[in-house]
Amino acid sequence: MKKIQMVDLQSQYANIQDQIDSKIAEVLKSAAYINGPEVHSFQTALENYMGVKHVIPCANGTDALQIAMMGLGLKPGDEVITADFTFAATVEVIALLQLTPVLVDVDPVDFNISIDAIKKAITPKTKAIVPVHLFGKVANMEAIMEIAKEHNLFVIEDNAQAIGATYTFKDGSKKKAGTIGHVSSTSFFPSKNLGCYGDGGAIFTNDDELAHKIRGIVNHGMYVRYHHDVVGVNSRLDSIQAAILNVKLPHLDAYNKARQAAARKYNLAFANEKNIIIPVICENCDCHVFHQYTLKVLNTDRDALANYLNENGIPCGVYYPIPLHSQKAYADKRYNEADFPVTNQLVQEVISLPMHTELEDEQLEFITSKVIEFVNR
Repeated sequence: MKKIQMVDLQSQYANIQDQIDSKIAEVLKSAAYINGPEVHSFQTALENYMGVKHVIPCANGTDALQIAMMGLGLKPGDEVITADFTFAATVEVIALLQLTPVLVDVDPVDFNISIDAIKKAITPKTKAIVPVHLFGKVANMEAIMEIAKEHNLFVIEDNAQAIGATYTFKDGSKKKAGTIGHVSSTSFFPSKNLGCYGDGGAIFTNDDELAHKIRGIVNHGMYVRYHHDVVGVNSRLDSIQAAILNVKLPHLDAYNKARQAAARKYNLAFANEKNIIIPVICENCDCHVFHQYTLKVLNTDRDALANYLNENGIPCGVYYPIPLHSQKAYADKRYNEADFPVTNQLVQEVISLPMHTELEDEQLEFITSKVIEFVNR
């Protein structure tokens, strides 16, 4: 059996090596390393794929989220509601901009931001909601947009983990995750469903005026060289990373389907295990692209399970072991532990298993057998 990896980027690269190497060589020969033709062609290709008017590439996913907020003109002290159960980058940029993060609990089934918790958290100072499409599953965007409309709030989608996922509205219409809110961010970190070989990110919006402002922000506030019209940052996707993404974008749907197929096999193996709570996979499975495959384990020492898997050559992850409201950087006397029952339980129970495009049946069978073996001790 091939060595099991949490993310097998080597095997994925081997399948597209000739295309990748050729594209990188083209960039090296052109020496157009910043804002070169590969960046512009990737931007256009991604706009077409997403069905969004504007894609603004940038240096990484964290910058993308920060720049999206800068573009909206949020002011220090404005409250921004987001999920307590997510990676710190989501709340980090809120704090960096001197906005006020308002962390709320998540749904116990899909781990995305709780609609009821959003409603309870809104105050006169609330200006925006940041839903995170966690682990590749699209949040309840229809309900979130309804709340935002009622209270005149911005919606900033954190789409770092769900590129390629599709949300279906009650009327049957569909939109890609990241194209529903007022603005969205994504990451091209190597392990993402669409990943480059370094750092990279992008911002999406259908708002022409906002897109124009953001294009200036990512480039030192310049629209004309040495004319600084807005306060900006230096955050550009380099041409080599764009070239890699140009090769990988046409494979994204196939990559996501491979992840979904692996998730179904995991679910089938765990279906009769009472101490394992598996992710819900909808019938057509287009709302979840499984950036992570995450279980809840009951009546089990989760950390001991993680150690056991590692001892057997099975990498795994705990995303996330500490709630954001308990992190030293974001602790606040406003928070009451009673307001985070789901998050506080999830951090004790969740474990993520290997998930990538190259998983083989033999590997899946070995992984699932070891998990079942441990939880049934």
